[in-house]
Amino acid sequence: MGAGAAGLMCAAQALKRNKSVLILDKANKAGKKILISGGGRCNFTNLNIEPQAFISNNAHFCKSALSRYTQWDFIALLESFQLTWTEKTLGQLFCDQKSSAVLRGLLSECEDADIELNVETSAIKSEQGYMLTTNNGDYQAQSLVIATGGPSIPKMGATDFGLQTAKQFGLKSVGFKPALVPLTFHQHDINNYFKDLSGLSLDAVVSCNNASFREGLLITHRGLSGPAILQISSYWHKGDYIEINLLPDLDAIEFLLDMQQKRGKAELKTILGEFFPKRLAERFANTLSAKKLADTTLGEIKQHDLKAFGYCLNNWMLSPSGTEGMRTAEVCTGGVETNELSSKTMESNKHPGLYFIGETVDVTGWLGGYNFQWAWSSGWAAGQVV
Repeated sequence: MGAGAAGLMCAAQALKRNKSVLILDKANKAGKKILISGGGRCNFTNLNIEPQAFISNNAHFCKSALSRYTQWDFIALLESFQLTWTEKTLGQLFCDQKSSAVLRGLLSECEDADIELNVETSAIKSEQGYMLTTNNGDYQAQSLVIATGGPSIPKMGATDFGLQTAKQFGLKSVGFKPALVPLTFHQHDINNYFKDLSGLSLDAVVSCNNASFREGLLITHRGLSGPAILQISSYWHKGDYIEINLLPDLDAIEFLLDMQQKRGKAELKTILGEFFPKRLAERFANTLSAKKLADTTLGEIKQHDLKAFGYCLNNWMLSPSGTEGMRTAEVCTGGVETNELSSKTMESNKHPGLYFIGETVDVTGWLGGYNFQWAWSSGWAAGQVV
């Protein structure tokens, strides 16, 4: 169930073992999320796949599948489709021929499967295997693989069907939560820090709950986005603060005190303007300190005020009010609890022939191709035995 990345990979592997495969999907087209991924360029994996890049209540669960079907295996598959790829920042690999070419390749691997679209499933029963009741009739199979993903981007038809199915069969799960998603802020913070600055970006280190990411940070009309924020959103929980280092290559206190000696007649906003867009430099100088200092020369600023401001540049603490939610989340954290499944086969420990793969499982990767690799690896693992 599910004609996305994990489902198609699993089906392709089962077909190689001469299994009879039926793929059901409620959407009107297979691989919809593949098509929109990476802005249509399909960030299909990452050169730096490591278990620590995945969030799960069991950090070890993902290791088996990831080690047996690696990024190099998927790269080889892509090259067998005569497709080429380009490495972007931080090991991210994009398909030169776009997402549609990746999907065509996967579908060609599944050409011997029956693919039924626009199928809504109303009931699943465990009878001589598994019986599905749908708007397209009843289906019976020895094995059932749930590859329906998570509920992010609901306008594409995404739901929490996988967790509903797990619950029906008595399997525990971790509730889905938006991940890789922009953060929103209370109105007074927006008015104070971000108003009229939407669209400005900068390089920063963002930290929360022992995780840190250095990438781009983007100001939006509702708060903050950009790769660094999307990454940290997977670790953030309601009520947590995030910490932002606006000058990750400098000890800001030391730098400002040095500038005070060497360029005492320069205004603070002028010095900051060498690192940030002009409007942003002025806003920071007026809001990250107890006094408005933008138009004040460095020589006029008291040392303790300058030190306090410098500390804030390296350790800006902000309290998000929430996230943009499932509407814009790229993925979700949560899913079927890993101790309910075999890490080698993805099969339920309680129900033989029932499998959960991809985003439906409590394994969530970082931004940058990691979630696709989990889909390929977990789908491959189930496809070896289903």
